[in-house]
Amino acid sequence: MKGSDHKRLGRRKRRIESRLRRRSCPEQRRPMFRARNLRYEVSERIRATVPGGIGAIHVMAHRLGLDKAINASLSVFKRHLPYFESDHVLNIAYNVLAGGTKLEDIELLRHDEAYLDMIGAQRIPDPTTAGDFLRRPDEDDLEGLMDSVNDIRGRVWRKEPKKFRRTAMLDVDGSIVPTFGEKKEGMGLSYKGIWGYNPLVITLANTGEPLYIVNRPGNVSSHTGCVKWLDKAIDLCEGSFQDVLLRGDTDFSLTGEFDRWTERGVRFVFGYDAHANLVERALELPESAFSPLQRDRGRRGRSRKKRENVKERIVVERGYENIKLCSESVAEIQYQPGKCRRPYRMVILRKDLSMEKGEEVLFPHVQHFFYITNDPDLSAEAVILHANARCHQENIIEQLKNGVNALRVPAYDLVSNWAYMVIASLAWTLKAWFGLTLPDERDRREIVEMEFKRFHNTVIRVPCQIITGARRVKVRILGYTERVRLLLASMRATAPLAAR
Repeated sequence: MKGSDHKRLGRRKRRIESRLRRRSCPEQRRPMFRARNLRYEVSERIRATVPGGIGAIHVMAHRLGLDKAINASLSVFKRHLPYFESDHVLNIAYNVLAGGTKLEDIELLRHDEAYLDMIGAQRIPDPTTAGDFLRRPDEDDLEGLMDSVNDIRGRVWRKEPKKFRRTAMLDVDGSIVPTFGEKKEGMGLSYKGIWGYNPLVITLANTGEPLYIVNRPGNVSSHTGCVKWLDKAIDLCEGSFQDVLLRGDTDFSLTGEFDRWTERGVRFVFGYDAHANLVERALELPESAFSPLQRDRGRRGRSRKKRENVKERIVVERGYENIKLCSESVAEIQYQPGKCRRPYRMVILRKDLSMEKGEEVLFPHVQHFFYITNDPDLSAEAVILHANARCHQENIIEQLKNGVNALRVPAYDLVSNWAYMVIASLAWTLKAWFGLTLPDERDRREIVEMEFKRFHNTVIRVPCQIITGARRVKVRILGYTERVRLLLASMRATAPLAAR
């Protein structure tokens, strides 16, 4: 960052802080929104664009070699008239970063002359052309595209400090993506009675990045076909991390793979179905085998006074049936599934519940949950907490659905919608890479954990003036947010990557 840029940002920050500073104001005679004499005029020479932060994202992607990797792995055109495969992929990803929620929003960027100048494009594909592109790749093409992106991903990971690369925590789950369309090939009726697709999502819990998204019909089980993609995710992470930990719910307790993963040195923590024989063994355990579960909620700063639980009060007042958690305790046994050649640790979580109606206790109830692991070093409490932490993947999937709008089905069949999911999710990946390449650790953590909409509003949606000259495009920041400085920091941090 230039010294002059630093001073200008400092002045802007002081001005806005001065306007927003708490002060005792006298009683006002007029509303605060006072502007009346407004008029619009069309600029003759100055051009500006709203999503100015995409410039820094585009430079980062180019310096990482993302465009070259896409073109090397995805070959669906015999001739480039005029677009390359990377142009189409980045066009859809940038549309999502710019706040677009559907392919039709690309039309807004096509008519933004300053945006075209910022990314160095004479023109970009229109929505119809983008939709046609989604129908061109086949399954092998999409696998190659994800692998090429993951090659860049591994390069970004290997530049992180060693403490980041200790354990790769891979979370896996399926998610129902509904559709009201009646002519979408490959859709199915899910167990919830919803028509649509059931994509498999494998994410890296450390950063929330989607490593593999695989579209499937809506009527398949969550674990269908997951072994191939889990193995590929393990291969990817083993090149950058010291070890790998797989996490999933009961659907992914694939006992036929446990021995192979263990011999490979991969750890896992999976939920396990409460079969009758396991429940019987849990009931036979003496009370001394159980110990209270201590949950560290990880609160930061001073604790605040708890607000009243309004829902609980209404349940009691109206005499609704209610289930209350009284206590939790854990125990551990050795258990050998039928498809395994060796026993594994089975951690039992016992929940003592109280069935109530109004203020009257109906009867006590005990429920058991089971978790299987091959890690000899994790405590029983740590196994439970890992299984609970996997639920954070639900938040990532929610972001991919409604923040990034990647888990949508705008095309006409299973593979073309899979292509859209893979390409649109690249916007979330670019957000993560933007954070990981920043020099300050606090900024890295903030961007990686930030929701997509907030990232769009604070980092991407920054009005900028675009000035084109001989062999250079100058992006002059006009608007201000608290994180505008990160655009300048990213440009400086990724500069050494351009020489690779």
